[in-house]
Amino acid sequence: MRSLLSGVLLSLWTASVDAYANPLSCSGTCTNAHDPALIRRDDGTYFRFSTGGKIAIHSAPSMTGPWTYRGAAIPNGSKIDKKGKDDLWAPDVIKVGSTYYLFYSVSSFGSQDSAIGVATSSSLDVNTWTDLGATGVASSSGKAYNAIDSNIFADGSTLYMNFGSFWGDLYQVQMQNPPTKVASGASSKNIAYIPSGDHAQEAAFLYKNGNYYYLFFSVGKCCGYDTNRPAAGQEYKIQVCRSSSATGNFVDKNGKKCAEGGGTTVLESHDWVYGPGGQGVYTDPSNGPVLYYHYVDTRVGYADGQKRFGINKINFSSGWPVV
Repeated sequence: MRSLLSGVLLSLWTASVDAYANPLSCSGTCTNAHDPALIRRDDGTYFRFSTGGKIAIHSAPSMTGPWTYRGAAIPNGSKIDKKGKDDLWAPDVIKVGSTYYLFYSVSSFGSQDSAIGVATSSSLDVNTWTDLGATGVASSSGKAYNAIDSNIFADGSTLYMNFGSFWGDLYQVQMQNPPTKVASGASSKNIAYIPSGDHAQEAAFLYKNGNYYYLFFSVGKCCGYDTNRPAAGQEYKIQVCRSSSATGNFVDKNGKKCAEGGGTTVLESHDWVYGPGGQGVYTDPSNGPVLYYHYVDTRVGYADGQKRFGINKINFSSGWPVV
């Protein structure tokens, strides 16, 4: 009986792991992809922005490649005078009107002395970005949040920035339109929080489908897997909560509030995919909604520099995103 039960449990575990589809094929430069931001220009060219190299820019004729490195978005570093101004993190890009806005984080690992900056371009191309510096979203020791991992969401003409990492986890603040600064009189509100442990939650990304606003985020340890791999299940994974409003209250599939530790897993380690996270969702003209992210391919290596660009089609027909 014990061996039969063990076999059943193993089968159930295998089925749950196998339920995640592997990433779509990727060609060209599919590494250099930490914290990717994806956007498609009107001429059909795809652009990918990523952490490091003063925000690395890659472009491709297709979402799956071949991806070609084009250069740094902010080659002279940020105007924001903080440690990390020459090693920019966690880009997010949005088009408002005829202008593209590229948001980035200035910080250093484990530090709360952080700020979110913005640059603008009319084309997305290298050598066209103008760094405007600080947006007004910043943090220091004693703040409830850490001002990194920005995501801009347009709810009609109203723009919000979702941001945060560890400490008090995820926050939201209204931005001006166009989104170069925090809106006058706006204050940041907490939208997601894990009350226990080390509050390992970051990389908020808000996406609307149907009548719901879906708050995607990454949970767990993101980095350094080659030297200090976390206990099984503690590595990065992607979770989600949803709300009927862009400003909350977000709950998971079981009705647990996101501000009280809720979160339904969308994608986690499986097969040769390890530690997926730093995600976003994009509505592609050919493929519909896709989840994009970085991950480690265990067949290749666990180093941060080996993280790859992953894409999966995502289905909302159940009311919840399924890879």
